Amino acid sequence: MTQTMDTNTTTRALFAAYAYLPDGWRRNVLLEWDEMGTLRAVTPDVPHAPEGVAQASGPLMPGIPNLHSHAFQRAMAGLTEYRAKPTDSFWSWRDLMYRFAARITPDDLGAIARWLYVEMLKAGYTSVCEFHYVHHAQDGRRYGNPAELAQRVVDAAGETGIGMTMLPVLYQYSGFGALPPRDDQRRFINSPDQLLALIDTLRGARPEHGALRYGVAPHSLRAVSQASLRALLEGLDAMLPGAPVHIHIAEQTAEVEACIATEGARPVRWLLECFDVNHRWCLVHATHIDASETVTLAKSGAVAGLCLTTEANLGDGIFPAHDYLDAQGVFGVGSDSHIGVDWRAELRLLEYGQRLARRQRNVLAAPNTAHVADRLFDAALAGGARATGRATGALERGARADWIVLDAGHPNLAEQTPQTWLSSIVFCEHGETPVLDVYTGGERVVAQRRHRDEDRLYADYRKALKRLLADA
Repeated sequence: MTQTMDTNTTTRALFAAYAYLPDGWRRNVLLEWDEMGTLRAVTPDVPHAPEGVAQASGPLMPGIPNLHSHAFQRAMAGLTEYRAKPTDSFWSWRDLMYRFAARITPDDLGAIARWLYVEMLKAGYTSVCEFHYVHHAQDGRRYGNPAELAQRVVDAAGETGIGMTMLPVLYQYSGFGALPPRDDQRRFINSPDQLLALIDTLRGARPEHGALRYGVAPHSLRAVSQASLRALLEGLDAMLPGAPVHIHIAEQTAEVEACIATEGARPVRWLLECFDVNHRWCLVHATHIDASETVTLAKSGAVAGLCLTTEANLGDGIFPAHDYLDAQGVFGVGSDSHIGVDWRAELRLLEYGQRLARRQRNVLAAPNTAHVADRLFDAALAGGARATGRATGALERGARADWIVLDAGHPNLAEQTPQTWLSSIVFCEHGETPVLDVYTGGERVVAQRRHRDEDRLYADYRKALKRLLADA
């Protein structure tokens, strides 16, 4: 139903018997949003559904932001699960990934991204930060449109309905000390000026709006220099002041050792000392940080971007989540290489890693939040929203109208009370997803566990995958 709140704003509305608001589960909640997809009122304890207003088919929760994605890697999920060498590691996986990336065409990338975003939406991710680093043609030459591949990914988000923070990646070197790039990195390479020009082209073709934001991603400290990172940030601030900045950091011990050898400091310590790392930053992985870095990172206001399924798959290590949260650190979750696309699995692994390391249960509960899932869900919403640079992650006035509707009859939720709903969603793995419907910008894009354009987009994905695997 469409209602009018005042003479200037046209508002849509939905009534939910239960909705998860910033202060927890509330009864009989009326949500109202405008034609731009922004929530204009969220009112609990409404006596009954207003006449003509649609009612949600189950309990309603904010959608989760996915703060780290490499879309093209979805098509290679499962293809590297064999021992390539006696010391198989992240670095041998990376070699295989590079060979796969070398074959992708613009059409392939669009098809892969569209299907991936369908999967994200069905899982309950309503926005994504795309860490996009495949920029050039297969031989390394620049396309006539330098933003050709980035536009394919942005368009995939718009077509499927997921919100996006597009983060074109600056990649210059193959290692610390400004080592020349490898031949299999030729599709990634730009200077700061070239990357900023790419973003400018992208913004001209696909301007920012409520569902789309731009930022940058220096790939890692090993792939940029201090001077080029500073030039990138200065250029970004001239173009988009305060825009998000994401970076891979301290994912592998070899990276930490190389940074100490060349820069004289551990990666996170070096970055915090050399740059103004604050709430606009997302430090992806940050797995190998010492006690001092843990506290300093937490105090900075930056977001730790944790990608537990990928970190486990690659054998990265375990992030010091207990100490980081004790220091009031901010985090969000991402699906990264997309070996899995499920925020519940990310949160579950975050807690389980701490249980295994400490041989305790419910490690990440807080003094004022005994239920681990509630604490982690709230933290992932807030940190994920901060990392996107967009008004999302909460059901409140001024936020994007993004939410998921749960199946109250799901075996993991049936006969339970709201107090245990999140625990059952995160820590129980039985049956199909409990996510029934998904709304982004107030528009229902998933209904009864089906995306509105699922069959066509899956067929396109299979065509792309068939071509890529045939060329393998």
